[in-house]
Amino acid sequence: MDYLNQIFSIFATYHEQQSLRFNSNFLEANVINIALLLFGLIYVLKQFLGSILVARQEKVLSAIQESEERLQQANIRLAESEKQLAQTQIVINQIIQEAESIAQKVRQSILDQGKSDIERLTIASKASISTAESQVRQQIQQQITALAISKVTLQLQNQVTSAMQATIIDSNIAQLGE
Repeated sequence: MDYLNQIFSIFATYHEQQSLRFNSNFLEANVINIALLLFGLIYVLKQFLGSILVARQEKVLSAIQESEERLQQANIRLAESEKQLAQTQIVINQIIQEAESIAQKVRQSILDQGKSDIERLTIASKASISTAESQVRQQIQQQITALAISKVTLQLQNQVTSAMQATIIDSNIAQLGE
């Protein structure tokens, strides 16, 4: 940028000192020399800049190829990751289904166990009620029997005389002797 400013300032100062004119004498104006110099510069710069541009183009193409290869590898890794994610989702769904199935079985087992416990307790309580009833009946029968025996004993004591007692004892002794 500074070079352009210097060139314009040189032309501006030259223009102020002398006016620009077209010189028709080619030899005097060095037009041939300038043209030769321009063609030489173009030829040399073309080869130099061409080799630099070719090297730069090769670098850009290799960078593009590397980027494309990395993109392909990234796409391959992405596809593999998506496959792994899908497989993981399938495994997770299977685990969830198995967990739900196991939970249902455990719940049903607990319910069945509870029902059988209730039935067993019901049977045991019926049996204990039956046992308690029969014990109460036996106690009532024993008390009734004891009361009946004591009542009969009292009646016998009141009705049996000593002569009757002797007769009963003699008949019992006779029965034993036989």
